Amino acid sequence: MPVVWSDRCLLHEPLEEIWVGVATPAAETPARATAIREALEARFVEAEPHPDEALLEVHDPELIAYLASAWDEWNEAGLPRDPGQERVVPYVFAHRALGARQAPTAVWARPGWFAYDTMTLVGPGTWEAARAAVDAALTAVDLVLGGQPLAYACTRPPGHHVTREAYGGSCYLNNAAIAAAALGEGLDGPIAVLDVDAHHGNGTQEIFRGRDDVLTGSVHVDPGAGWFPHFLGFADESDEANRNLPLAPGSGDTPWLEAVGELASWASAAAGLVVALGVDAAAADPESPLEVGAAGFREAGRVLGALGVPTVVVQEGGYELGSLGALVSEALLGLEEGRP
Repeated sequence: MPVVWSDRCLLHEPLEEIWVGVATPAAETPARATAIREALEARFVEAEPHPDEALLEVHDPELIAYLASAWDEWNEAGLPRDPGQERVVPYVFAHRALGARQAPTAVWARPGWFAYDTMTLVGPGTWEAARAAVDAALTAVDLVLGGQPLAYACTRPPGHHVTREAYGGSCYLNNAAIAAAALGEGLDGPIAVLDVDAHHGNGTQEIFRGRDDVLTGSVHVDPGAGWFPHFLGFADESDEANRNLPLAPGSGDTPWLEAVGELASWASAAAGLVVALGVDAAAADPESPLEVGAAGFREAGRVLGALGVPTVVVQEGGYELGSLGALVSEALLGLEEGRP
C-alpha cells in the first residue's frame, strides 16, 4: 500500500509534558515518525496540501484559528523570556462549573479555553506539523478514492483525542476524524472509524456523536482503571453509532483480538473504513498496561482488512521506539493479507 509522508510532521518538538505538575520528557517526539518510516519497505507518497475547509468539517473555527496563532502570540508576549516558559501551556482552565462564555484576552490564560490538559504543549512548528499530519491523512483519502484499496498516513502528532472545540492528549487536530469526513464525501454509505490505540478515541467519539453517517468504535484500556482520557471511553457510552470496548489492564492478544473482531463485525456494513492505528497496546510500550504482541497486531490487521472496503489508515500512538516501526509494519501487512 502507499505510505503518505511529510517531513513537516517532524517540526513539532514539545520538549516535555507537564504531568501532575511535574515536567517530564515528552513521549510524543519526532523520533516516532522516523522510526516507523525506517521500518517500512513501501512506496512513499508526499503529502499534498489541502484547504482548511476539510478541517472545518470537524473542528470549530475558533480552535483552528487559535492553534494557528498560539505560538506566535505566546512568543510575542515575551513568555519564553518571562517567566521563562518555552512552550504554550495552560495554567487555568475554562471548567464547565465556571460558566465561562468567552475566551480570555490574556495570552497566558487563553490556552485553558482551548486545551483540556497540561501535557499537550505548543511550540514553534507545532501548527505546521499538525497541519501536515492532516494533509497526509487527506492525501491518503485521495489515493483511496482514486482507486487504491488501502493507504497509510504516517502522521504525527496524533489526533484522536481532539474534540470539535478542544485539544489534548498530545493531539492538536483530529486526523482520523478529518479523514473520515472526507472519505464519506466520496463514498455512498456510512464510514466506520475503528480505533485500536491503547487509549480511547474520545475526540472522534465526541465529534461524530449523534450522527449516523460515521460509526465510531474503540478498543482500549479501561479508563475506570485510571487511564487517559479518564472521563470517557466507558462501555455505557455505546449506542447504535458508537461502540466502546474497554479492556482490563494486562489484557493480551486473546481479549484484545476478540474486541477488534467485535468492532469489525459491528461495522461490517460500512462503505469505507478509517483505522486509527495506535500500537501502544504493545506489551513493551510505556504508555499503557496492555500486553498485545506482534502476532496480535498482524492478526488485527487481517481482521480489519477482511472487511474489504476502501480503507485509510492513520497513525496514532506507539511510544517504544525499539519496536514501534516493526509493530506498525505487522499491522499494515495484516491489513494487506486480510483483503478478500
